[in-house]
Amino acid sequence: MFMGEFQHSIDEKGRIIIPAKFRDLLGTSFVVTRGLDQCLFVYPMEEWGVMEQKLKALPLMKSDARAFTRFFFSGATECEWDKQGRVNLPGNLRQYAKLEKDCVVIGVSNRVEIWSKDTWEQYFEQSEDSFNEIAEKLVDFNFDL
Repeated sequence: MFMGEFQHSIDEKGRIIIPAKFRDLLGTSFVVTRGLDQCLFVYPMEEWGVMEQKLKALPLMKSDARAFTRFFFSGATECEWDKQGRVNLPGNLRQYAKLEKDCVVIGVSNRVEIWSKDTWEQYFEQSEDSFNEIAEKLVDFNFDL
């Protein structure tokens, strides 16, 4: 399971260090793609396979399903670590997530997310105000803290 929040920088070549405990769980090869809320999602290959099966099961005749599948798969790329434990993020993904210098790498259960520090701080500030409301709505999904 991925959890925690870590501050990192992305270099001028688009490389970022991922925390060692995340690297161990991601394995030697993993998938990076556009995520929701303007961040990147990073999946171990096994989890990527699970996501692939879920997306393949969406109804092709629904335009929303086609749009989301295109969005998710077209940004996906298989990545590996360099010798210093860095991953080179493609330019299109860096541009999507507005990754320029300061980044935040967070663990979210079955995936890692990479955020621009500014975008993460804005998102967290907005979400923090509504955290109690969100928790109350989760009861509808049989979730209790």
